Amino acid sequence: VATITLNDPGRRNVVSAALNAAVAEGMDELESRDDVGAIVVTGAPPAFCAGADLDDLAACDTEEKLRTIYSGFLRLANSPLPTVAAVNGAAVGAGLNLALACDVILAGQSAKFDTRFLQIGLHPGGGNTWRLRRITDLQTTMALVLFGEAVDGARAAEIGLVWKCVPDAELLGVAHAMAAKAAAGPPEVVRSMKATILGMDAVTNSEDAVSAELGPQLASLGGAAFVELLAQLRAQIAAKS
Repeated sequence: VATITLNDPGRRNVVSAALNAAVAEGMDELESRDDVGAIVVTGAPPAFCAGADLDDLAACDTEEKLRTIYSGFLRLANSPLPTVAAVNGAAVGAGLNLALACDVILAGQSAKFDTRFLQIGLHPGGGNTWRLRRITDLQTTMALVLFGEAVDGARAAEIGLVWKCVPDAELLGVAHAMAAKAAAGPPEVVRSMKATILGMDAVTNSEDAVSAELGPQLASLGGAAFVELLAQLRAQIAAKS
């Protein structure tokens, strides 16, 4: 399990050109390594990520410029590796998008989730509303975005925005333990699982879902990992009988 730490604490880890470039470079390196099976993303205290650099945001007068602000969290979202966001403080605006780009979000008790778009008269961007609607319900998305509600870690867990909320001191340990379960799996199966789950957004019925899983499952049945792990399971069952 590798860790990416957003590390601009003096500015509360704002989404800047430098941070986006560092995220992209870090992801390129980690995805190329055979010894990395999952990634934990966190922030250097006291925040997770305070959102976009305001000067950069104010200078965005074209779609191309806006897309540069999205580049860091979209790079995370497009990773084939399992990713866990360990939100250790405020996740605001683009910082919330960065957490939403990960496969699972864990929150420390000091976490705060705030879209902040309404408060500055800015329409949400970067897929914010789509990502919120994928993991929460309509009312929750409306409350967070349209009504500007902000929630702490405990409330975020109640509404399904995060998987769980844990004491701050335990956050990274819990995140690494969770990520380690995915990292311990057969790499090709883990990546295939993630791709299938994300691809289910376009599936609308049971038969198509069965078809979507059929090829990957058949491939895994012929894999060395399945043969080995099945043999271990049979040995454990035999030992207990």
